[in-house]
Amino acid sequence: MSVPQLNDEPRGEEILAVFDTAFGELLAADPAAFRVKFRKMAASAFAFYRGTAALFYHDLDEEKRGGPFLDERTSRVWIHGDLHAENFGTYMDSQGRLIFNVNDFDEAYVGPFTWDLKRFSASIALIGYAKALGDDQITDLVEVYAGAYRERVHALATGAKRDEVPPFTLDTAEGPLLDALRDARSLTRFGLLDSMTEIRDFERRFAPGGGSIELDAATRYKVLAAFDGYLETLPETSLARPDSYRVKDVVGRRGIGIGSAGLPSYNILLEGHSDALENDVVIYIKQAQTPAVSRHITDQAIRDYFQHEGHRTVISQRALQAHADPWLGWTELDGAGQLVAEVSPYAVDLDWSDIDDPEEIAAVVADLGRATATMHAAADDTSGESLVPFSTERAIDAAIAADEEGFAPLLVDFAHTYGARARADHQIFVDLFRNGRIPGL
Repeated sequence: MSVPQLNDEPRGEEILAVFDTAFGELLAADPAAFRVKFRKMAASAFAFYRGTAALFYHDLDEEKRGGPFLDERTSRVWIHGDLHAENFGTYMDSQGRLIFNVNDFDEAYVGPFTWDLKRFSASIALIGYAKALGDDQITDLVEVYAGAYRERVHALATGAKRDEVPPFTLDTAEGPLLDALRDARSLTRFGLLDSMTEIRDFERRFAPGGGSIELDAATRYKVLAAFDGYLETLPETSLARPDSYRVKDVVGRRGIGIGSAGLPSYNILLEGHSDALENDVVIYIKQAQTPAVSRHITDQAIRDYFQHEGHRTVISQRALQAHADPWLGWTELDGAGQLVAEVSPYAVDLDWSDIDDPEEIAAVVADLGRATATMHAAADDTSGESLVPFSTERAIDAAIAADEEGFAPLLVDFAHTYGARARADHQIFVDLFRNGRIPGL
């Protein structure tokens, strides 16, 4: 994979073409949101990389025809789709445990398992470069990630019971992962509600401002109808108290983050598990997007498996994440698939800003390698879905075993090569953006 030179005009045109395919319609509908998105992406090469999964898979397109460690099975496993070093954090699972794991499954799909590993490895190269680590140190980090992934996959494939490979919790996590879990534990539902709502006439309602948009009657009716459809997608075990479905308030929001620019969304305030006002729950309905990886997977059986993108996101997350959010479901609104989930009071993302010591970085990277392997192993013939009807960990274990010596070097070479490309692409993107070269802006 050649590294482009700065001001590479053909590469600039290539980037613009990929952006048009990935963002064109949304950008035309909401240019202001994309100006915010692109300014965030301009801040650093890593921020650019986070926002350009579509460009990443465009560049990997040649692997549709195969590649090292890929066969009929390992090319068809549930993958995260946007596995970079900042897509990890905390959540409260359906059993009430605080878990540190992979998060943000908007790009999840079925494809080659190596695509997740390559995307993560390149992100580590970008973080290492930003922290002024040498190339040898970056090599070491990618090797640590590959080794931890390999070790965990092998353990799962050769008979280790899932309960013998515990998740990262307050009892098992260490270092920055434990710090994130402790930060999450210090958060409260009341704190979240206090930041988004107020008490009016003895009832909780969304507070005005803060990005909320008051809805007209027609839109409110459509959102509530979509909410009724969503309730039918929840597992029977999700809610024990029927009154938990009672809607107290609805507002609109518009996503302006790196991943959600231009996507309309709504927040719904629900009665909690008791009459106490501090137990109320906020859920969001967000238009699900077409995952970047899906444009490079041609298997029609995979496409036909999903009703729409909202259904695809939820089914993928339930497959990849054990004991997922009990509020996780899907619906349709204005003919588009929607993702529905709780606005969690306990969500804390892994903060890389203070992780600077190479040994500490290596320990975190090893844990993230184990988390990646556990995620891949969860989504197979035991997940309750028929799309991947075999043991993922055994298939991956066998593929790596066929070339143990080549596994880590594959990821190391890719990390350096694509990290350099992403840094060059970032500069090309900044020049395109600041010189008014991005159509529609």
